[in-house]
Amino acid sequence: MILLRSLVFHLFQLLTVIPFSLLCLLWAPLRLHWRYRLTIAWPRMVIAAARLLVGIHHEIRGAHNLPDEPAILLSKHQSTWETLFFPAYFPRELCYVFKRELLLVPFFGWGIGLLRMIHIDRRRSSDAFEQVVAQGAKQLAAGRSIIIFPEGTRTPAGSQGRYRSGGPRLAVRTGAPLVPIAVNSGELWPRKALILRPGLITVSIGPPIRPQGRSAESLSAEVEHWIEAEMRRLSPHLYAEAGRK
Repeated sequence: MILLRSLVFHLFQLLTVIPFSLLCLLWAPLRLHWRYRLTIAWPRMVIAAARLLVGIHHEIRGAHNLPDEPAILLSKHQSTWETLFFPAYFPRELCYVFKRELLLVPFFGWGIGLLRMIHIDRRRSSDAFEQVVAQGAKQLAAGRSIIIFPEGTRTPAGSQGRYRSGGPRLAVRTGAPLVPIAVNSGELWPRKALILRPGLITVSIGPPIRPQGRSAESLSAEVEHWIEAEMRRLSPHLYAEAGRK
């Protein structure tokens, strides 16, 4: 039964992403705010379909910690789920940092290309961070928040990757607060998984961390400590198992 429900869900994504991407092209002439509001309807549909078809529910803890100003959100990354959930359910418009090559991906790339995200040209790798600073400062000034996965890629549930300092460095350069986020989505929607599991995903939002007078290294250490400590509260069974190996 779980396999069948997962297959139906994946089919739903496939059948809806192409027509929705074509709709994105139709409303391209609209102002950015309206393009964003219309485009995130698809992630909302997918999150709703995951709940109805598979039984993946969610809860948010610490929503009051989201500041009343643009911020740099640093989140644990275990699944595709959070990449869809954050722009669809967070109150402020979000910008992802991604490789420019993704803009060439049919349908998906077209959609994100119209949302004025932060893209990096890997052919100019020597100044990649300066590209992020230049684009990020403009987005923050426009009232949008920036979301970065500090481990760089999806990590299996119960594991920890190497935390990178790009987000904290950007905070030091722009003065924007950092907000750590823990999420245990990988337990239900693992990376490259065909079968998804029903259950509850928890998104836990930590208190904002101000960068003024701080080094990027100390900020990065504080973000890592909060996220990893919170992950052990959200999924204690996984970390207990890892400790016994």
